Amino acid sequence: MTSTSRLAEAPLRPFSDAGPAALPGTGASPTERAIANLPRHLRRYVVAQDYDAYTPREHAVWRHILRRLAAHLSDKAHASYLQGLAATGIGLDVIPSLDAMNEKLATIGWSCVGVRGFIPPAVFTELQARGVLAIAADIRSHEHIAYTPAPDIVHESAGHAPILADTRYANYLRRCGEIGFRAIASVEDEAVFRAIRTLSVVKEDPSASPEDVAHAEAHLVAASASRRYVSENTKASRLYWWTAEYGLVGSLAAPKLYGAGLLSSLGEASHCLTDAVEKLPLDVSCVDRDYDITRMQPQLFVARDFAHLDEVLAEFEGTLAFRRGGDFGLREALRARATTHVVTVDADGNRREITGRVAEVDFPAETTADVLSARFVRLEGPILVSEDYRALGGPRVTEALIFFGEARLPSRGAFDVSLGNGLRVAGYLAGQNEVVDVRVWFQAEPVVVPSVALVFFAVSVPSVAGGPSDPGAWDDAFGALDAFASGDAEERARASKAASLSTDLASAYAAVRSARAAGSADVAGLEALLQRYPNEWLLREELAELRARS
Repeated sequence: MTSTSRLAEAPLRPFSDAGPAALPGTGASPTERAIANLPRHLRRYVVAQDYDAYTPREHAVWRHILRRLAAHLSDKAHASYLQGLAATGIGLDVIPSLDAMNEKLATIGWSCVGVRGFIPPAVFTELQARGVLAIAADIRSHEHIAYTPAPDIVHESAGHAPILADTRYANYLRRCGEIGFRAIASVEDEAVFRAIRTLSVVKEDPSASPEDVAHAEAHLVAASASRRYVSENTKASRLYWWTAEYGLVGSLAAPKLYGAGLLSSLGEASHCLTDAVEKLPLDVSCVDRDYDITRMQPQLFVARDFAHLDEVLAEFEGTLAFRRGGDFGLREALRARATTHVVTVDADGNRREITGRVAEVDFPAETTADVLSARFVRLEGPILVSEDYRALGGPRVTEALIFFGEARLPSRGAFDVSLGNGLRVAGYLAGQNEVVDVRVWFQAEPVVVPSVALVFFAVSVPSVAGGPSDPGAWDDAFGALDAFASGDAEERARASKAASLSTDLASAYAAVRSARAAGSADVAGLEALLQRYPNEWLLREELAELRARS
């Protein structure tokens, strides 16, 4: 059997032609235009920012974090950080509007859209591959002002956006999205994602009980323990974590911060450069180092410069099934037990992508080589068939069989063909690749296969990648079953946070903000209010700052 997986031959799914909505008129906002450029299956996860819904206390949270971060990071962050804040529409005093950010981001070829909390990894990575930042519309509570495990607008905007002003880093981030999107995830990865999302929501919900938190933490522990192996997707997320989220750059002795998790956390920004955190030179082995999203990191990796990021990413990319294909790719899909797509090339050179769950691979011998020695593959449904990553109809409730050899299906009717690997395949072609009365022999001995299936013949498998080959067609069929799009859990947490702020406290925060804007230090009327709310430390701090001006 011929080799199928030299890196230059592996096809890459396009990210620029997935059917955007009709573009809005000239009166549309910058964010509306950014949303309209997304394919429908991604627009499902987008939420309106609802800027007026931010409370005065939430604006105070933003101001507290950003002013301290900007001061602290002035000589500790990568040189592009402070310039990047202004270049991407982010100010220090109030929560940024996505419209203002999109006006600035458009000049560097990016955009941003609002989402609610954790979104599925495949959605996040595809957005990033398209040059779109997913900005969590909510903001952390004042109780978690130094650090929060949940996505929020501080982390997603003030953390990720500023360094995009560096073209080389922006290109790295986009490539991270492309590679993460194609990496194969396991069924356990999905369970862990759901558990992490639940825990982050519970911890940000003021109404959550200690029992709720304990249950969510135990859920995450159990989901993590269920993992049978470290998947490609997990390794890709680790590389992203140790670079784009928690990366340092420069010398080991005096590195600078560029990771969004460091740039958006007062706690991490102060902690990361201390001797308590081990500094390691960045290399591809970082994908073998796990992380805990709920605590500060005990070690960090230091890149030489942003060109170094590209080098490590390229080395990692070469290890993945979407680049290697062949037996290696099929074996990776088999153990994942999750939806993947197998790229095939037939005897006439035609490419197709077959989406399903790889349930069986007939290997003649144990091998992990990139060459193709497998005799056939069985995929469980739903099955989606595509050409050039565009679906040929919708997903079908059936199974698929891919037989490897030089044979061709007839235009219709009965067939009986022998392949060069000892297989003989017979059946009746009833429709487009739909075969009934499927019978298979290996060296004259019967092989058990489904009697009705979609049947394909192929000579090579240049790529095996995670998820469906056409996410839009897949989403059309199954998107309504996805509970993550609605964001109900985050909505409940946000409502609880808003309800925890009394009317007079909200008015007090608003009064301080107005006094600051007017250049006034006259807040004597608010001192009595503080006596009623002795634990409202953030308001006390805001008042103290105003008094210091007088």
